[in-house]
Amino acid sequence: MKLKQWCLNSIGILCLALGAIGIILPVLPTTPFVIVAALCFSAGSPHLAAWLEQNRYFGPYIEHYRNKTDVPLRQKIGCILFLWRMMLGISMTIVQKSFVILILCMVGILVTLHLVLLKTRKEC
Repeated sequence: MKLKQWCLNSIGILCLALGAIGIILPVLPTTPFVIVAALCFSAGSPHLAAWLEQNRYFGPYIEHYRNKTDVPLRQKIGCILFLWRMMLGISMTIVQKSFVILILCMVGILVTLHLVLLKTRKEC
């Protein structure tokens, strides 16, 4: 493997790991890391690029980005509920520090606003 391919694949794996962590931690964005990983893999390893595009967790991020498709309403609602109930709610319960709770609320509001502003696909 050439040095360039090795570097691209390494950066892709790192970005994908950060994207995976971003699914769990609301302060870390998932989509930009997954897209960078896809770009790195497409230049460094077609096999990894194909795997990522077909992955049931990360594939939809790439598909929505490439095709500029609308996000289903059900998916938006699910993401917002998951964000507030699971990630932020659990984090606030564990930390119980006013300053951290304030930051988490601000992040939650901004992420919720971002999700609400995405184009919505009406389900048939």
